[in-house]
Amino acid sequence: MIKHQNVNKIILLIMVTAISALFLTMIRQFLMALFMAGLFSAMTAPAHRWLMPRLNNRENLASTLIIIAIVCLILIPLALLIGVVISQAVHVGQSVSPWIDSFVEEPGILSEYISKIPHYEAFLPYRDMILEKAGEIVGTISNMLINSLTSLTKITINALFNVVIMLYVMFYFLSMGDILLKKILYYLPMAHEDEERLLQRFTSVAGATMKSTFIIGILQGGLCGLAFFLAGIQGAVFWGTVMAVLSIIPAVGTAVVWLPALVILAIGGDFSGVFILAIICGVVAGNLDNLLRPRLVGKDTEMHDLFVLFGTLGGIALFGVLGIIIGPIISALFITIWEIYGDAFHEYLPEVGPLRPAQEEAEEDNSEEEKEKVLPEE
Repeated sequence: MIKHQNVNKIILLIMVTAISALFLTMIRQFLMALFMAGLFSAMTAPAHRWLMPRLNNRENLASTLIIIAIVCLILIPLALLIGVVISQAVHVGQSVSPWIDSFVEEPGILSEYISKIPHYEAFLPYRDMILEKAGEIVGTISNMLINSLTSLTKITINALFNVVIMLYVMFYFLSMGDILLKKILYYLPMAHEDEERLLQRFTSVAGATMKSTFIIGILQGGLCGLAFFLAGIQGAVFWGTVMAVLSIIPAVGTAVVWLPALVILAIGGDFSGVFILAIICGVVAGNLDNLLRPRLVGKDTEMHDLFVLFGTLGGIALFGVLGIIIGPIISALFITIWEIYGDAFHEYLPEVGPLRPAQEEAEEDNSEEEKEKVLPEE
C-alpha cells in the first residue's frame, strides 16, 4: 500500500512537471506581458485598495479606473513621444545617409576632417588604415540605421499587442490578485516567512527600480536632449530618448551618444556646441545618477552596485529592453534565496573566522622557517 502511494506521487509529479512545461511553452509569447501585468498590479495595488472603500467595495470599477489612469497618464503620452521619436528617427536617417555616402564615395572628405585633429602628423603613418576602418564603421552604422527603421513597424505592432494583453490581465490581477497569489503560495513547499521575504524583496526592488529608472531616465534624457537642441544637432528629441534609455545602464549611460557628438563638433570647429554638451551632458546630467539614485532608491534594493550592473546588462541581453527592470529583480531574488538558504542550513554550515592578509601569513611562515634554522644551531 505504501509503495503504491509512492508510485502515485511520483507519477503525479512527472505529470505536473510535463503538463506545466507544455503549458508554459504554449504561452511563452505572453509570459512577458503577464510578468509586466503582475509587476504593475503590485505597484498600483495601494491605489486600488484606497479606491475600494470610496467606491462601495466595487472591485471591477476600481480596477477599471486604475487601467484608465495608466492609459491616460502613461501610455498616451508615451505613444505621442514615440510618434515624435519615429518621425525624427526617419529624418535623422534620411539626413545621415547622404553624409555617409559622401564619406564612402569620397574618402578625401574624411581625411580632411581627420587632418583637423591635433597632432595629426603622428597619425600619418596609419592614415590609410584609419580611413579604411572608419569607412567600415560608417557603412555598419548606415546598415544598422536602415535595418532598425525597416523593423520598427513590426516592433510597434508587437508592443501594442502586448500592452493590450497586459492591461487585460491587469484588470483581473487587481480584482482577484490576492486569491491567485494565495493559491500560488499554497503550492510552494516553503515556510510562510520565506515566502513573505521573497515577496517583500520582489515588490521593494521592483518599485525602487521602476522609480529610479523612469525619473533618472527622464531627467537625463531631457537634459541631454536640450543640450543637443541648443548645440544645433538635428533630432534632439530622438537622441534625448535614446540617451534616456541608455542612462539606465550603469557604467555606460548617456556618454555613448553625447561623447561622440562632442568629438564630431570639436572636429568641425563648433566649440560653442562642445562647451554646451560638456557642461549640460557631462557635468550636470552625468552627476544626476550619483546624486538622485541613492535618494530615490534608498535601501530598498540592498544590493551592491556590481549586482545592479550585471543584473541590468544581463537582463538586457536575455530579455531585451524590459531586462532593465527584470534583471535587477532577478539579482535581488538571487541574493534573497541564498540568504534564506543560509538561514535554513545555518546549523550545517561552518563558522568563518577572521581572515588575515596574505602578507601577514607570509611573514609568519618566514619567521617559523627562521626559528627552525636557528634551533638546530643552538
